[in-house]
Amino acid sequence: MTQSISSEQLAKFQKNLHARESHDVIERAVTKNGILANSYDLKAQAKMEPVFSIDLDVGNVSNQKQSGRCWMFAALNTMRHDMKTNFKVTKDFELSQNFTYFWDKLEKANYFYQNVLETADKPTDDRTVSWLMTTPQQDGGQWDMIVAIIEKYGVVPQSVMPETYNSSKSTEINATLNLKLRKDAVDLRELVAAGTSEAEIEAVKEAKLTEIYRLLAYSFGEPPATFDFEYRDSDNEYHIDKNLTPKTFYDKFIGWDLDEYVSIINGPTDDKPYNNMYTVDRLGNVVNGRPVRHLNVNMADFRDVAIKQLQSGESVWFGCDVGQSSERQLGIMDTELYHKDELFNIDLALSKAERLDYGESLMTHAMVLTGVDIVDDQATKWKVENSWGEKVGKKGFFVMSDNWMEEYCYQVVVNKKFLPEKLQTILKEEPKVLAPWDPMGALA
Repeated sequence: MTQSISSEQLAKFQKNLHARESHDVIERAVTKNGILANSYDLKAQAKMEPVFSIDLDVGNVSNQKQSGRCWMFAALNTMRHDMKTNFKVTKDFELSQNFTYFWDKLEKANYFYQNVLETADKPTDDRTVSWLMTTPQQDGGQWDMIVAIIEKYGVVPQSVMPETYNSSKSTEINATLNLKLRKDAVDLRELVAAGTSEAEIEAVKEAKLTEIYRLLAYSFGEPPATFDFEYRDSDNEYHIDKNLTPKTFYDKFIGWDLDEYVSIINGPTDDKPYNNMYTVDRLGNVVNGRPVRHLNVNMADFRDVAIKQLQSGESVWFGCDVGQSSERQLGIMDTELYHKDELFNIDLALSKAERLDYGESLMTHAMVLTGVDIVDDQATKWKVENSWGEKVGKKGFFVMSDNWMEEYCYQVVVNKKFLPEKLQTILKEEPKVLAPWDPMGALA
């Protein structure tokens, strides 16, 4: 039976508070300096020295600025690392995140329209419809979504399609685009309700996509169809390739077979048994493009495939909950960094599965593993390339403890050749479909 807090209970609360000898000292410290500063453990910081037994030379970090394109930056960074090795591009070379951003926004609009039409017979308070309208589109994404864009449109150097105000500061474009998409959803649902023919609806949808294209071109600039790639390499040798398309540029300068790269997740909840394939309903960007697919494995396999790819000299795209137990300025992610439980004398322990099931954690950010420290055959800490510029961490690079990876990392993308044979076989299986709001569908 529900009861209000009584005066007797309040007296007990106060007695319990005052029974702790140091409560006045703690109150003064926390009210003045905050929770994190007073639960910070300097000893944990000391253990996170950025020295690694495997440490790839990947060049300078990038900066996504005030946008949510970490997944895109991380993917393009892994590709430019290869270009640095194979073509000696300089440390500050970048692939155009604005180019892939443009096409992602256009494709997400079309994907949203498709979902609106497929659910038009449901009321607006239906959970799926409500979920669609809460965020018609956003900056975030997953590995398979950037692959879908690259497979369809290719990539270009950043010098060919540089950043703009709206790509670096996406609040205005997202608010405007979501307003338009919700308005368009009203129109499309009304057409379906009126029994309009499929051909007429498609014509209306095309007109709306024409407007989206205009909105994006004004905001990001129009993507180039052809371009010349002119650069000096790290040996100061001059190069020029003329009349490239975004797809021929990709084929010549990157050339990865993207079908060989697979998403590996660690989602230890009861509804996702390990060694099975999963996908997420209504998650994607390119209609009829590459679907989102995850292979769920235990942390031993998760860690092992990441190490194998690093040992081969190739960096690793990964997704995590970056805000948990991390210090942005120092660039440290460690489960022992803060002791809020000791500060308040309360139990804050949750398992990884419990954090997922109860909304305490999910994937919020994508970065790149560029190193690992292996001591006595055990990974102890990892080197992380972030996309927040050089003013955080050590010139933009972070250190992640292995315990932090265990608790807060959810996804790595690796070449499937690094998977044991038993897992490679599972990749061919039909995936189980998860609900749109499943935490494994979170967009980094």
